[in-house]
Amino acid sequence: MASNTLANLQINLSRNQQLQEQLSSGKLLTKASDSPGGAVIAMQHRSDMATLDQYSRNADDGMGWLNMADTALKSASTQLNRARELVLTGLSSGTASSPEAREAIALEVDNLRESMINLSNTSYLDRPIFGGSTPGSVAYDKDGVYQGDDGKINRSISGNATVRVDTSAESVFGPETGNVFSLLGQIAEDLRRNPSGLNADLAGVDTAQKRVQAGLSGVGSRYNQVSEMQQTAQNRVLDLKAQLSDVEDIDLPKTITELALQQTAYQAALAATAKVIQPSLVDFLR
Repeated sequence: MASNTLANLQINLSRNQQLQEQLSSGKLLTKASDSPGGAVIAMQHRSDMATLDQYSRNADDGMGWLNMADTALKSASTQLNRARELVLTGLSSGTASSPEAREAIALEVDNLRESMINLSNTSYLDRPIFGGSTPGSVAYDKDGVYQGDDGKINRSISGNATVRVDTSAESVFGPETGNVFSLLGQIAEDLRRNPSGLNADLAGVDTAQKRVQAGLSGVGSRYNQVSEMQQTAQNRVLDLKAQLSDVEDIDLPKTITELALQQTAYQAALAATAKVIQPSLVDFLR
C-alpha cells in the first residue's frame, strides 16, 4: 500500500514538474519524446520556413538587379529622346546651314554617347547588370565595344520558378555591329561632315528608342513577378509560423489553470496519504 501510494505521488509530482517546465519555457515541445508526431511536424515546418526565407532573400537580390536596370533604362530613354531632338535640330534649315551650330550639336551628341556608355556599365554589387555573367567590371569599354558575355543571372524565387535578373545588352543597346553607341557616333560625324545622313540617323534613333522601351517593359514585368512571388513566400511563412505555434507553444491560461489544479491535487493526495497510512508500534518493532 505504501509503495503504490508513493508511486502515485511520484507520478503526480512529475506532472507538476512538466507543467512548470512548460510554463517557464512557453513550449509544449522541448524534446522529441514530448510528442514524436508533433516534433516531426515542427521540424518540417521549420525546414519549409527556412526554404521560403531563402526564396525571399533571392527575390530581394533579384529586385535589386531589376531596380538598377529600370533606373538605367529610364535614363537611357531620356537621353535618346534628347538625341532625337538634336537630330531634328540638325535637320532644320537654319541650323543645317551653320557649321558652327552643327559642331555645337555634335559636341552634345558626343557627351550623350559617353553618358550612354556610362549607363551601359551600371553595376549592382560591383557586377555590370548588362554584362551577362562576366566577372569583369564593365559591359562596354570607352569605345562602345561589348566586353561582357552571353551568360544569364538567374534567381530562384520559388520551388518551380526561376527569373532572369540581369538584362541582355544586345536587346536594349542593339547588336555589336550597330549598337546605339555607334549610332550616336555616326550622328556626331554626320552633323560635322554629312548633314544629309541625318534622316537615316533619325530612323536609327527611333529604332534604338523602341529597343529601350521594350527592355523597360521586360524589366517591369519581371520585377512584378519577383515581387509577387516574394509576397507569396512571406505570407506562407506567416501561415507556417502560426501552425508551428499551434504545435509547439502552450496555451498560457490553460497551462496556468492545469498547474494550479495539479498542485492542489498533489497537496490533497499528500494530506490523504498522511491520514490513511500512519506509522504504528508494529512498524517500529519490525
